[in-house]
Amino acid sequence: MSQDNMSSLDQTTTPRAEEVVVVADENVPHHEKTTTTIAVESEKQDPQPETEMKNNSVPVVESVTLETHLSKPNTDSPDTDTLSFKQEETTKPSQSDLSGNENKPLQELKTLVQQALNNHEFSEPSAKEDKPPTTTTTTTTTLAAENATSAEEEPVQQKDEEEVPTQKEEEKEQEGGDKKEEEVKETMVASVEDDGAKTVEAIEETVVAVSSSVPVPQEPLQEKVESKDEAALPLQPEEVSIYGIPLLADERSDVILLKFLRARDFKVKEALTMIKNTIRWRKQFGIEELLDEKLGDELEKVVYMHGFDKENHPVCYNIYGEFQNKELYKKTFSDEEKRQNFLRWRIRFLEKSIRNLDFNNVDACTIVHVNDLKDSPGPGKWELRQATKQALQLFQDNYPEFVAKQVFINVPWWYLAVNRMISPFLTQRTKSKFVFAGPSKSTHTLLSYIAPEQLPVKYGGLSKHGEFGNSDAVTEITIKPASKHTVEFAVSEKCLVSWEVRVIGWEVKYGAEFVPSNEESYTVIVQKGRKVSSSEEAVLCNSFKVGEHGKVVLTIDNTSSKKKKLLYRFKTKLD
Repeated sequence: MSQDNMSSLDQTTTPRAEEVVVVADENVPHHEKTTTTIAVESEKQDPQPETEMKNNSVPVVESVTLETHLSKPNTDSPDTDTLSFKQEETTKPSQSDLSGNENKPLQELKTLVQQALNNHEFSEPSAKEDKPPTTTTTTTTTLAAENATSAEEEPVQQKDEEEVPTQKEEEKEQEGGDKKEEEVKETMVASVEDDGAKTVEAIEETVVAVSSSVPVPQEPLQEKVESKDEAALPLQPEEVSIYGIPLLADERSDVILLKFLRARDFKVKEALTMIKNTIRWRKQFGIEELLDEKLGDELEKVVYMHGFDKENHPVCYNIYGEFQNKELYKKTFSDEEKRQNFLRWRIRFLEKSIRNLDFNNVDACTIVHVNDLKDSPGPGKWELRQATKQALQLFQDNYPEFVAKQVFINVPWWYLAVNRMISPFLTQRTKSKFVFAGPSKSTHTLLSYIAPEQLPVKYGGLSKHGEFGNSDAVTEITIKPASKHTVEFAVSEKCLVSWEVRVIGWEVKYGAEFVPSNEESYTVIVQKGRKVSSSEEAVLCNSFKVGEHGKVVLTIDNTSSKKKKLLYRFKTKLD
């Protein structure tokens, strides 16, 4: 409204300003509460003649100032949320601090997570993340007060006149709102100050007047607000679990928070956002319900857990060659529904594996993935590549820092091209954990990360069902080209001696014998020396019943021009 019009209004009618403070629902979280100040200009106390009121009728002007969580904080009584936000900005750790101390950003993140739990921010995205803040207010007390004032100023009409409403009564009903509901448009101006720059945004709000047919107690507004404050109960903090561990309610959740911090280079605000997105995704995907679903056992040979690496990380094997089975491939990837079922099966398998991890140590609760690409379907299998890419993206977004290594073995020539297509969807930190090995280097690569007693026989280790277990240590020895190596194992009592021996790639001569300590006794040939080819059984198992003191001697003669890796272990069983 222009200044001239405002001057004319002042000369005609001097309104009386009533300041009404309306507080939003107490159930709304503290940082989302909106305080609205409404200045209502009503008629002055001295009633004017009816003709003057008609000629100089002035519409009710309601000026509203909206103070939201985006407004400049009140320095006299700052709220907790504002202080926490400022503290995060001022105490952001430097690179030098991060290298020696992870506790500071962890404590900051825990504080922000607690605030988010208090405000129930993990259930759904907050309003401030999706759209500008708006306010809907029901002004029943103000309108009731206006009705009361109008009723005192106007004479009481006769009953027969009430039956035929006059134009004057209709105007009163329209102005007071005491006979029916009406929608009143209010223009609200929110001033937001950010770094000295002011942004003015007009927000239109509909205020619904409540019919006065229901008696409204005429008591001061401040008393109504105070009684409402007393009756309202604060929201209880939200209870959220992730990977089966209650967030902040369990000490092990610190390890989980550290994973999110590491995934975001210890940027606390970004880590908090990632946690929120992960928890919302888990609810939408139905992770807890998924754990109890029966999705079949056709894929048990495709993905399975077996043993640990040298740093005590569990190892997961992904066997892509199983999809050469056309029937299995069709059941898994032939249409979108089947691909989604495969994705759900894979996520359920990962979720169950994670829940078996030890979350008392942030460095131990990760998994080594071995991806065997031998006989894997070629690049023409679009469905497999699409499902793999989608799974990797979900793992990266919602399971941060759960991969210690991604070891790709038996990598064919065409896979490098496929990997270049997937790489743009992965972070640099994720790609740094990838290790690639061709068919000739696969066993050597695996043995550099996984001890032979933990590595399956099919991949060059000694782990298999039998007399020896994963806890029976294996000795590794490198045999030089064109050289002979002997292994001796002393026996001091009567017992049954068993041993396992393997040479990676074989193509060597192998023999075993028992040599008694008594010089008068004879040497016993346990295994006559013979050449073992690579096509024979990968592991040779022997045993010998010892009746006197002596030693078992194994002989490996490497006649080739290449060095060989020898693996062996012994075990005795008393008679």
